[in-house]
Order: sequence, then structure tokens, then C-alpha cells
Amino acid sequence: MTALSVIVPIFNERESLPELVRRLFESLDDRELQKGLGSGSGFEIIMVDDGSTDGSSALVREMIEVRPEIRLISFRRNYGKTAALSAGFRAASGEVVITMDADLQDDPEEFRALVMKLREGFDMVSGWKQERHDPLSKTLPSKLFNWSTRLFSGIPLHDFNCGLKAYRKELVDSLDLHGEMHRYIPVLAQWNGYRVTEIPVRHHPRKFGKSKFGVARFFAGLFDFLSVMFITRYLRRPMHFFGMMGLGSFMTGLCISLYVTIDKLMNHRPVSNRPILFLGILLIILGVQLFSTGLLGEMLSTRPSRSVGYAVRETANLDDDIVQRIKA
Repeated sequence: MTALSVIVPIFNERESLPELVRRLFESLDDRELQKGLGSGSGFEIIMVDDGSTDGSSALVREMIEVRPEIRLISFRRNYGKTAALSAGFRAASGEVVITMDADLQDDPEEFRALVMKLREGFDMVSGWKQERHDPLSKTLPSKLFNWSTRLFSGIPLHDFNCGLKAYRKELVDSLDLHGEMHRYIPVLAQWNGYRVTEIPVRHHPRKFGKSKFGVARFFAGLFDFLSVMFITRYLRRPMHFFGMMGLGSFMTGLCISLYVTIDKLMNHRPVSNRPILFLGILLIILGVQLFSTGLLGEMLSTRPSRSVGYAVRETANLDDDIVQRIKA
């Protein structure tokens, strides 16, 4: 079994790739890192081209001729970072899996520290960019995101969305990612009982191009945050969520209706022109609907989930069974 798999999502980063690969091999040849990996041997670098239009895949294919440790997965279109990581996780064969971005802002020299922290008994080690070299338009929303995620999840990490992370293979195999959930991998991991921690890592200024993430990602992140909070708390028991809201709505509507009825009988007040009556009826109907949604959720939660495949244009230097696992 391969000792280490490094997964690098790529989207129009052709200019960064030569220096990135050089720095990767320099770090992966480090003896201390090899000792930290334990009994396994060798490493692989899985480049996942997420629909690049700048010829990144062609350059990676040229690199494979010189560096057989490199693998390539090339999507037909841009699916997003979560999809790229998910495909890389499916293809990874290493006992330890490390992810990093392709823009040269993550430092491969941190691999050794990440692996050493894993050896202390953790299942996932996330990087923490204490000194971040990004514009204010990225750092301020990131701080807000990290603060809110830390508050609602209860996980004391400072940087949930750092691309530089190390995992044990069993954790990677347990992940079921979709949407933009790569930001919340630490939340999903800890909820499943894995030990998660973080260490400070170096962060470098971007050398080439510009960030591929716009304002729209924050709205997508908000919706995925709500999804993750629901999944981690109520995926196995949706009736606890919908049933409680439905019961509250139904009982409130019932109390309002009873009040209007008693008021009519005792004080002979008219009913038909009182808005509060319609509110009571609305709450009763809403309560029944929420309760029904909870029952449907309970039935659906017992059905096995279907994995989501991706339209892969090409692969290079990967076994056939791994290619089928990515497309499945």
C-alpha cells in the first residue's frame, strides 16, 4: 500500500504547476517525512483538473512522462473544489492523504509537521494560516465564516477552510461530499467520531493569476453550512427536527383555535372576521405538514444513498478499478 497520497485540485493554474511539482518532490523526498509515514512505502501525487481551459491537463501529462508518481484526473467541466477533492479521495491509495491548493500559497514543507501530528493519535490535522497573505476582501469574510462555524459546530478550529490538511485513509473513505462541503470536512469528521486538530502553517502570497472564488461562494457556503448542521445533527433522526417544529406549530394553532371558540361561546364575539382565527388554522396545517415531512424523512433515511459520479474527460497513470470508482 502506498504510504502517502497528495491530492491537488487544479483550476487554470498552469503557470504554478512547474514550481509546485518541483517543491512537492523536494518535500516528499524528506527522510523525516518518510519515517513519519511508518510501514508504508512510496507516494503518489493526484492532480485533479477541475475543467481547466488553460492547458493544465496537457502540462500534467507531460510531467507524468518524467514523474511516474503523478496521476491525473481531468473533468469535462468545472464541478467545484468539493467534487475535485471527492474524486481525489476515491482515487487515493495512501495510508495518509494530504490535500493542498495548486496556487503555491500552501507550503509542501509543512507535510512533515502534519504527518507528525497525525502520529500523536489524531485522524485529521488541519492547517491554520495564522499569517495570511490575502486581500481584505477574502480575509474578513473568512474570519466571519470561521467564527460562525466554530460557534455553531462547537469545534475549536481557527481555520476550517485551509486547503492544507492531512487525513488518515479510513476518514477519507467515510466522507460523502457534495455541494461546497469541502469547507466543513472537519465538522463532518468530528461528528463521525474522528479526532480533529490543527497546527499553524506558513502561507505565501499568490504568485500567478488571481483567486477563482467570487462573492457567490459565500451564499453557497451559507446554504451548505445549514445542510451540514442538519446532516450532523438530524440526518439519522429527521423526525426529531421536523416533528418538534410540527408539534409546536400544531399545538400553538390548536390553542389559538380553542381560544377563539371559547371566546365565541362565552362572549358571543364574531369569529369570521378575526385574523387570529386564520393564524390558528394556518399553524395547524403547517404543523401537520412538518410532521408529515418528518415521517417522509425517516423513511428516506433508511434507504441506501447513491454515490454521485463525475464526467471525466481523461485520466493518466491510474488503474482501471480506480477510474471506475471515480466515475461511479
